[in-house]
Amino acid sequence: MVVLPYTVAFLLLSSLQTVKIANSQSFIGINYGQVADNLPPPPSTAKLLQSTSIQKVRLYGSDPTIIKALANTGIGIVVGTANGDIPGLASGPNFAESWINTNVLPFYPASNIILITVGNEVMTSNDQNLVNKLLPAMQNVQNALNDASLGGKIKVSTVHSMGVLKQSEPPSSGSFDPSYGDLMKGLLEFNSANGSPFAINPYPYYAYRSDTRPETLAFCLFQPNAGRMDGNIKIKYMNMFDAQVDAVYSALNSMGFKNVEIVVAETGWPFKGDDNDVGPSIENAKAYNGNLIAHLRSMVGTPLMPGKSVDTYLFALYDEDLKPGRGSERSFGLFKTDLTMVYDVGLSTSSQKQSLAAASQPLIGAATSTSNNNSSMSMSTSTCNCTCNCTSTINISSGSKKVYLIRIFSLDLLYGFMGLSLIYLFFYDLQS
Repeated sequence: MVVLPYTVAFLLLSSLQTVKIANSQSFIGINYGQVADNLPPPPSTAKLLQSTSIQKVRLYGSDPTIIKALANTGIGIVVGTANGDIPGLASGPNFAESWINTNVLPFYPASNIILITVGNEVMTSNDQNLVNKLLPAMQNVQNALNDASLGGKIKVSTVHSMGVLKQSEPPSSGSFDPSYGDLMKGLLEFNSANGSPFAINPYPYYAYRSDTRPETLAFCLFQPNAGRMDGNIKIKYMNMFDAQVDAVYSALNSMGFKNVEIVVAETGWPFKGDDNDVGPSIENAKAYNGNLIAHLRSMVGTPLMPGKSVDTYLFALYDEDLKPGRGSERSFGLFKTDLTMVYDVGLSTSSQKQSLAAASQPLIGAATSTSNNNSSMSMSTSTCNCTCNCTSTINISSGSKKVYLIRIFSLDLLYGFMGLSLIYLFFYDLQS
């Protein structure tokens, strides 16, 4: 069997394209919190990020050393204003203009700032002064960006907890708490008018803490489970993440804003906690984050938003040892401060390339030399009904001339090709 030259080129180009796609998964981001006293220097973190498939980073502030360190990396940067800045931003254009002049203009576009989040979980903060001033603050920041000719290039939004929902079960009945009323409508009108996302923090981990049955854990970790039926739309949900995101979609739809993009600003699972913490473990954290990443890479989407993956920022890059509260609050990091992984969820580009190389190895060994002839045509197939990495071969014969179509069906390649499950490589068996 001889591999034709154009087939070799196709194989090489496909492999390169696979690596390129695997390394440009723009829907995978990560949160970079700084409530810690042992974090590595920002340039080291920038190099770490470049060794992964993470393409976006969310900051809770606007630390210039981090923003500078990410310059010329192409990594999208979300910067945030502190909740305490909201009254000043809402007071008039001068404060917002000064904030943009200080925290954006000196770094953009070398540092790829893509979004400014005005405050974090303000709506559920129980601080009515901040709640009332949130929308004016966002409007002033947007106006300052417009004045700097950056309107549309950098978006403005705020980040919400799942507490803004009054109902989330079943997902098709998702609705916002009516007590937010006109303010939520005003925020959504802002999102719609400016093309900015509705950012939400869904955490299946916290849902599990309130319902610790084994079947709930499996549902939260994307593991095999019986699923949960949404009787309104006759669709069975197989994981909590999809259910939570679709509940938000339904809430947006119920207010006439289904076209506003949803961004998952935070989601994660702690790998350790206090003795009385329920759910934290290396196994659970690896299962949640690893299966979530695989789910996003599959591009299957959610039942109400099929065929696409929402931008999702994992929580978090590092542990934050100065955070108050339970031990689990300080143990969400995917990486240690020495830049090694706490556990592997397949984010390293080197591990992805190794998986690709391993999966393609049998193809090289299958190429041997024969000669050709012609005769009648027949077709045979071999199949594999497993969930592991495997191949199946379709042989199309024309006498002694055979065309081998080798189908690669590999979860690694499936995710690498972002949902393309079939790739056919053509080989001719030229027999006399």
